[in-house]
Amino acid sequence: MHQAARWGLGAVGTGAAVIAALDLASLDRMNPLRRTISEHGLGEQGWVFGVAVALLAAGSVAIGVSLVRTRLAGVFGTVALMAWSAGLSVVAYFPKHDWSVGPSVDGHIHRVGSLVAFLSLPLAAVVIARPWRHAERRRHALVAFGLGLCSVLWVAGIGAMVLVGTQNGLPWYRVMPLGLVERGLAVTEVAALVALGVFAARGQPVAGQPPVLSPVAVESER
Repeated sequence: MHQAARWGLGAVGTGAAVIAALDLASLDRMNPLRRTISEHGLGEQGWVFGVAVALLAAGSVAIGVSLVRTRLAGVFGTVALMAWSAGLSVVAYFPKHDWSVGPSVDGHIHRVGSLVAFLSLPLAAVVIARPWRHAERRRHALVAFGLGLCSVLWVAGIGAMVLVGTQNGLPWYRVMPLGLVERGLAVTEVAALVALGVFAARGQPVAGQPPVLSPVAVESER
């Protein structure tokens, strides 16, 4: 029943590791305090970044499937998690603006995908992992729920900084060390996603719900 969650965790871990390796390999030419993660999508090695983000999206879908099969996620939480996956898929396919050339249609689409992803995952984690609904898995639910709340605080903080910049006539990307803030948000959200995967993969099926039997098991019951 939980194989999908394990596959999802593997894909998410691989994608995150590749992106971290890209960050480490580019320290000599890219300032992580100011440059966003999506900067890796530009240039000849952009396909590596695209594959890594696509792995994150695919792993998220697999975790979502496991959460649905174990009846841990309702409709609203599932939709939010799938919106995160869809946003990541857009980020993987459409590169960000290359400001050495100028804004582009692809860059605008990339920005929308990023916004959808970053807003959807905190919502999914908070809604799915509400610990008061999962007494039999309270420890795992609390971890996922707490990381979801931390992600919400990151998003709220970024929104507050943008508002401060607007009121003072400053560009939103100059108000804060954008690269550092985005990486902090991304790490927290990926951690929340991993916690959701562990939440789905660990423990017994939800009490009161019938197990999902394979055809072989059904036949043996007869």
